[in-house]
Amino acid sequence: MTNPLLQTWHTPHGMPPFDDIKTEHFLPAFEQAFAAHRVEITLITTSDIEPNFNNTVAAMERSGRLLEQISAVFFSLTSTDTNDTLQAIETEIMPRYSAHFSAIYTEQALYQRVNAVYSDRSGLDDDQMKLVEDLYRGFVRSGAALGDEQRHRVQSIDEQLASLNTAFSQNILGDTNDFELLLSEGEVAGLPDMVKQAGADAAAAKSQSGYLFTISRSSITPFLQFAERRDLREKIYNAYTHCGNNNNENNNAEVLTSITDLRLERATIMGYASHAHFLLDERMAQHPDRVTELLDEIWQPAIARAKQEADDLQQCIRDDGGNFTLAPWDWWYYTEKICKVRFDLDEETIKPYFKLEQVRDGAFNVAEELYGIRFTVTDTPVYHPDVTAYEVAERDGTLIGVFLTDYHMRASKRGGAWMTGFREQSNMDEAIYPIVVNCCNFPKSDPCLLGMDEVRTLFHEFGHALHGLLSRVRYPGQSGTSVKQDFVELPSQIMEHWAIEPEVLRRYARHYETGEIIPDALIEKLLAADTFNQGFATTEYLAACYLDMAWHGVLEEDRTIESIETTAMNDIGLIHAIGPRYNSTNFQHIFASSSYSAGYYAYIWAEVLDADGFEAFKEAGIFDQQTAASFRTNILEKGGTEDPMDLYRRFRGRDPEVSPLLKNRGL
Repeated sequence: MTNPLLQTWHTPHGMPPFDDIKTEHFLPAFEQAFAAHRVEITLITTSDIEPNFNNTVAAMERSGRLLEQISAVFFSLTSTDTNDTLQAIETEIMPRYSAHFSAIYTEQALYQRVNAVYSDRSGLDDDQMKLVEDLYRGFVRSGAALGDEQRHRVQSIDEQLASLNTAFSQNILGDTNDFELLLSEGEVAGLPDMVKQAGADAAAAKSQSGYLFTISRSSITPFLQFAERRDLREKIYNAYTHCGNNNNENNNAEVLTSITDLRLERATIMGYASHAHFLLDERMAQHPDRVTELLDEIWQPAIARAKQEADDLQQCIRDDGGNFTLAPWDWWYYTEKICKVRFDLDEETIKPYFKLEQVRDGAFNVAEELYGIRFTVTDTPVYHPDVTAYEVAERDGTLIGVFLTDYHMRASKRGGAWMTGFREQSNMDEAIYPIVVNCCNFPKSDPCLLGMDEVRTLFHEFGHALHGLLSRVRYPGQSGTSVKQDFVELPSQIMEHWAIEPEVLRRYARHYETGEIIPDALIEKLLAADTFNQGFATTEYLAACYLDMAWHGVLEEDRTIESIETTAMNDIGLIHAIGPRYNSTNFQHIFASSSYSAGYYAYIWAEVLDADGFEAFKEAGIFDQQTAASFRTNILEKGGTEDPMDLYRRFRGRDPEVSPLLKNRGL
């Protein structure tokens, strides 16, 4: 049987031939790719030539290309269009995948060669120097410098964590798909026509009648904003907060406890006080105390504002004839009422101006004006009918990448929004342009009209995409978003600022029926309301950051999920009417992988940078070409070739300041 995953892809842009790829192709392809990579590594380790940059570090950069190619396809599908068979393969392959790389990064002969190059780095270019240093640290942090017993234990822990992370993610998808709130006409009082239509479309997609709502953010948020039935708001809110914690086959309680135990054990073996100390040693923050200092600096004004907002909402409940205490499932509903009165503004008024396709084009237009690039629809294989592909080119027509958009929710797709890709940019042996993907979970309705949070989400993920598309590095291991975790959100979050700039809104925000440009009066209301409810928005996010740090700091031996959550929230004084953005059992950022573990704070860390950085654009003009060129050259193009704070200082001319963040959030 010919396996398309193992063939040369003669497709436009070298895109994977998705129509030819079947689930049964993956396991044999992985087998061959693992074997091929092991041969490549063996050739490096058994070389008789003295180790140098080219025959060791650069050779490692060239190795594993087949495995990278297959992995990109497989993990994209398990995130965006999975099924039971793919999930079973994922469960089998993840510990083997982890074991494969763990074996490489603890291989003693290879470590000695890397160590030799690291010990004599003279004569290397700056990007080569950084590559060697990062590679050496990668070996050390994988346990290569440990004794045999400890090294083997770290390898075992990594394999177990790979399986547990996969189980956590699959459990979330299982519980998300299991919950359905199917309502009749009499149960959807208060919902605007657009929200009802989205519910009807969701029901019809499952061959059901009525209105279907789920715990996906794009479904639950408008329901909580508008549904008059308080009992139904409570039901869907509790379903969301209990995702992964329902005492069924999708229960994540034991999974996450095992994850934290193993992470702590690994950190201890590596000589660190906690998993947070271990992870943060590789990030800009460097130490848990610096994270806590930043969170505390923002928490005090945020919780003070949140308490004021809670008082306002409680008064609104009384004015509305209610005699109950404000609860978390009431917050969105009464906030919407106050916003309507205070700013004469509601989602039903806003959404008609934000049709998905227009918002997408608005983001494209910003990038075109800032960086001189162009987006053109192209015909190339894609993995799902919802996906659209674009060629991305410079003004002179030079192709710089391919960009795929996958915007709609579906049962086979995990929740949230993210940027991924099928190929990274590099100029090592030849010029290779990237293939970048943006995934979101917007309702699949016609028209698909977005709320402001969803508009920001689209711009945010597009910022990540630009980081990948505009990369200009030599080595693939330093490409695009291959930067420190708490720096990766700068390009995405700074992009959000353009979404609500009046000049930009007038370009893309047009009424989906009449074509009318968004009125200045409505823009003024949007801007006036921009800091509204920021006490809530900031505290629910920060509460999740504190929860993350609680799980990954120095832990008591006798602990439960309830005790960790209760203690963490009591310590910061979170009020009852607000819950953390994620509870432990549905906190995918920190338990479905290691990426954001002890790192959920990265969004607010990067917001200090993006708020301060956008001030440079505001001072010079939001489309100032010199400022844009500096941001592109010093941030977007550099990837992981230099220390991120050095890159930021080169762009901004100084260290970042926290005051613009507090100002933007109205704190």
